[in-house]
Amino acid sequence: MARRPAIPASRAGTAITASPYPQVGEHGGAILDGGILSLSKIGRIPMRLHRPLHGTPKTVTISKEADGWYASISCAEVPIEPMPLTGKETGIDVDLKVFLVTAGGEYVENPRHHRQAEKGLKKAQRCVSRRKKGSKRWWKAVRHCAKKYQKVKRQRRDFHHKTALSLVREYDVIYLEDLQIRNLSRRPAPKPDGNGGYEHNGASRKAGLNKSIQDAGWYAFRRILTCTAAWAGKRVEAIPPAFTTQDCSGCGERIYKSLSVRTHVCTTCGLVLDRDENAAQNILASGRAGPSGANVGGCTERSLRSPAR
Repeated sequence: MARRPAIPASRAGTAITASPYPQVGEHGGAILDGGILSLSKIGRIPMRLHRPLHGTPKTVTISKEADGWYASISCAEVPIEPMPLTGKETGIDVDLKVFLVTAGGEYVENPRHHRQAEKGLKKAQRCVSRRKKGSKRWWKAVRHCAKKYQKVKRQRRDFHHKTALSLVREYDVIYLEDLQIRNLSRRPAPKPDGNGGYEHNGASRKAGLNKSIQDAGWYAFRRILTCTAAWAGKRVEAIPPAFTTQDCSGCGERIYKSLSVRTHVCTTCGLVLDRDENAAQNILASGRAGPSGANVGGCTERSLRSPAR
């Protein structure tokens, strides 16, 4: 006999439902006892706890994803796990051609997870659109499409974690640009022509750039790098991004260049360097110059996500 699930599941695979429980403990709305999670107004739910908790549990968030229900447990006062100090520091510049470049000239290739999976995603979306909405076959196609997107999301997150860990192991202090990602991927403003219509504003061309920016996930990487550095007892600082690409890292001369120019050529000191590596060296120099950057290495909470059965 099939047992009724403790959590009412949504039929739509793409729907994500989050229910926060702001208190964990004997007098709170959630109690964790081994592999059993007790939630107020829901009951006892078996969990697959994939790693032990560290610190003091504070909140529990129940969410519905494409492959099932998850319980995200946030903890405070998480003890740090210091890594051996290397005495090195670097600046990193994120890009789309490559994912990032360090001041030492080390490149990390951009995997472009969404671009690589785009053909399969389009096929899954067409399968949804061709079936009768609300039918069993339509729901099956929706869940299949949701799992395709979930795989891309997890691939990107795994890449971010591995890249952040390799940087933290090698450097004690990491400087990066304080980019406003929302502004970079913002839709261009319409240009009225004065006759009731609109002029061409490059929105179609900008759409491809916006997709690539979102595919790289710069802001998500910055958050992961910040928390990874904090747990390891190291530091990440955000530097103002103004003129880091235009200024020469050799003599400081400002050489204006468009986005299409990928090589920095200084007419004053004769320095010839890759555009992104030049920017990474400027970021490192700006970080060493003084406390102008904002310290973003203060991650104090850690989330533990475990699938609920």
